[in-house]
Order: sequence, then structure tokens, then C-alpha cells
Amino acid sequence: MVPQSKPEQQPVGTSEDTGDPTETESGANAPEDTSTVLPEIQHIRWLDPVPQLKKATLIVAFEGWNDAGSAATMAAKHLSKHWSCKTVANIDPEQFYNFTSTRPVVQFNKQPKRTLKWPSNEFKVARLPQGRTDVVLLIGVEPQLRWRTFCDRIIATAEVLNTDSVVTLGSLLAEVPHSRPVEVYGTADNKTLRTTYELSPSTYEGPTGIVGVLASACREAGYPTASFWSAVPSYTPGTPYPKAALALVNRAAAVVGTSMATVNLERTAFVYEREITQLMEKDEETSEYVKRLEQAWDDVKGSTLQINETAESEADANDPVLENDPTTLLTEVEEFLRDTKEED
Repeated sequence: MVPQSKPEQQPVGTSEDTGDPTETESGANAPEDTSTVLPEIQHIRWLDPVPQLKKATLIVAFEGWNDAGSAATMAAKHLSKHWSCKTVANIDPEQFYNFTSTRPVVQFNKQPKRTLKWPSNEFKVARLPQGRTDVVLLIGVEPQLRWRTFCDRIIATAEVLNTDSVVTLGSLLAEVPHSRPVEVYGTADNKTLRTTYELSPSTYEGPTGIVGVLASACREAGYPTASFWSAVPSYTPGTPYPKAALALVNRAAAVVGTSMATVNLERTAFVYEREITQLMEKDEETSEYVKRLEQAWDDVKGSTLQINETAESEADANDPVLENDPTTLLTEVEEFLRDTKEED
């Protein structure tokens, strides 16, 4: 079931989006079923017949090591809700988790009846008539065991769902101020993706999480793959950071070529930023630290803005000018991964 070789493909779409910016996308709906015969993929549990999708983009986010501030999974859940995605399959957790590390949760359902909630990895799908592609979302929890097998099952399922490209989402702790726009760093090894979305090839060496392993496996299987990381302030660990999620939502929506209403997420991000500012003002030491970060950010962006303005006046109109400093953020990615590894 796993594709062995795919030629380098065009990125997911090249046309203008005409979608309406509503909270639930106009025209987005659950795909029609095409067969009542369910594919047999070990560890994959199908909840519905395989849906009919045009070439789809697989967007992936996992809780855990690569999800600082829960930004990646928060973004994926927002996309799922906005696109009215339908869950069609999940991964049996039995072979992939150490349940003494990732424990099941006891809860009550609507009856109410006492139930167990196990680590969940769900495939959700939606047709996007206004977008460049349909979408398959995989929202889950980083496993502890058998990562290669875990990735093989994901790729086999992606093939069944007519996936032709992959986007992974992640978030990391970085020395950035909460009061400035969120940095999003994108990488891709595929030349067409790099050109279309102004991405950089990854030069990172060091420990990685399931996001990195899956991205590598998808590339080896022939899928054009891009990764987007948002930066979360290091002084807000352990709390959800909707501002970083919002940045990832906007990048993911741009890739599939659809508009995205984010009013609720923007409102949440605004309130959260205001609350952080109020807390920082009560702590003189932290407040001074944040002011230094703001000054450093402004200095870098001010210099970048001046350089860009000069370049735009002298360069060809076809020459791309990067909005962000990928080298700076890449350094933050490396430090985050290494620091987290040392803490473990």
C-alpha cells in the first residue's frame, strides 16, 4: 500500500481562491462514499467507507514534543471545525504507546456512563470546492513506540485517501516577545514547493520528534512535503498559545488555496495577549526581560525592513524578498529540540 516512487509534483494548486471567509467554509462538506469495502491496513480502523476525494493535501499535527503551547494541534482542530471535516479512520493505539507514559483517561459520556479515552490519532476529511485540493487532517498524539511502523500506516492510509502532498505543523519555544507578530518558519526539500511558498531547505541536524520522522518518511515515499513551525514565547510554557496557532492556520489555508475565517481565534489570541501583558507588568524582572526581547525583535525587523525596501527598489520584480529571517528562527528550532532532549 505504500507508494515507492512518485515524481516531483506541482504544489497544491496555483489558482486564485474564491472561497467565502465564513467561520464554516461555504461549500465545504463531507465527501461522498465510494465503496463499502474497507481497505485492510494493519492498525487502521475505518469508521466509514473510503470517501471520494480529488487529490488531497494531508495536514498533520501531534500533541507532545513538537507542540509547544498546543499551537500545532490547536491550529489543526480549528481547520477541522472550519472545514466541517468528517472522521473516517483512526489508528489503534495498542502497539504504539507506553500507557504508563501516555495514560488513558477516565471520563463520563452523555448518558452519563463511565468510559475510557485512549490516545487518539484520527484521520478527518473534507472536500473543498473553493480550494486547490481536498484535505485530509491527521490530529493525534506523539507515540512512544514503533515510529517506523506508525509512519508506514499513515502513508498507506494517505495513499488510499488519494493524498498527493503533505504538510506537517509544529511549534517550538523561542526567545520571542508575545507582543509581536508570530514567526512561522517553513521548510521543504521539494524545489517547486520552495519556490511557490518561499520556503527554505532544512539544514537541521539533531534529535527530532514524530513530526520530523513522518516528514522524512513521506519524502522517501515520494510525497512533496512542507513543514511549518510557529514560535511560542519561552516564558509562557505549559499554556495554550492561540496566537501561534493562528499563524499556522493562515499558512495552512494558503497552501490549500482557501480563505479562512479566524474571528474566534483572533479574539482568543487578543484576549490571551492582553492577559499575558497584564501579568508581565506585575513582575518587574519578567517585564524587563520582555522589553529586551521586544527591542531585539524591533531592531532585527527594522533592519530587515530597510534592507527589503532597498532591495525592492533595485531588484527585479520577479526576485522574491523573504519576509522573515529563516536563519534566526532555524537557530531557535535547533536550540529548542536540543534543550528539550537534554531535559528528557
